[in-house]
Amino acid sequence: MAIKVDTEKCIGCSACTGTCPVEVLEMKDGKACYKNEGCIECGACVGVCPVEALSL
Repeated sequence: MAIKVDTEKCIGCSACTGTCPVEVLEMKDGKACYKNEGCIECGACVGVCPVEALSL
């Protein structure tokens, strides 16, 4: 399963990229994006996003 990023909501704070234990998120053009397979569905990125731009 992949993380869904709502780029309309994302403010580019990068809190999610620093929280992900398996580093499947990266910043691209000022927005978070899912960069590869391997999400362990821990929800850390979802919980830290201040604008609720991420979902599993």
